Amino acid sequence: MTLDGFVAIFADLLEDTDPSEIGPDTYYQELDEWSSLLNLGVIAMVKTQMGKDITIKEIRGCETIKDLYEHLQ
Repeated sequence: MTLDGFVAIFADLLEDTDPSEIGPDTYYQELDEWSSLLNLGVIAMVKTQMGKDITIKEIRGCETIKDLYEHLQ
């Protein structure tokens, strides 16, 4: 999966944020709608789309969507 593909799928998880506002350098944990439920959505997305496991601690340890993507590589 490319970074752009990852960003697009990540943006699909967000219901209240316009996808055009989401990019690789987005600090996702600073988004108004970020919640513990979205952490679970990211875990599920990573598992189904990338076949990898990630923990909430690992998600919290990344700052931007690009950081998260690179962590998964």
